[in-house]
Amino acid sequence: MPIHDYHCHLHADFEMLVRSSSSHLPACPHCGSAQLQRLVSRLAPAGKIEAIRMSNRRAADRAGHFNHYSPAERAKLLKTSR
Repeated sequence: MPIHDYHCHLHADFEMLVRSSSSHLPACPHCGSAQLQRLVSRLAPAGKIEAIRMSNRRAADRAGHFNHYSPAERAKLLKTSR
């Protein structure tokens, strides 16, 4: 389920997990109001995505998930793309 940003006219902005197949807006978690405006969600910065990807690859390497790769292939997987 994707996270969507909403603005309540009586309260502040908030995020909520909503099924993409759901056609109705959720209620505000603070006041229960149904008068919400769906906002455009911001994307994660590219540098942060790269750091998360590399962190996950290093953890997978430590756990032994890359043992079936040759040393050259492992080095290529663990090298940053910058």
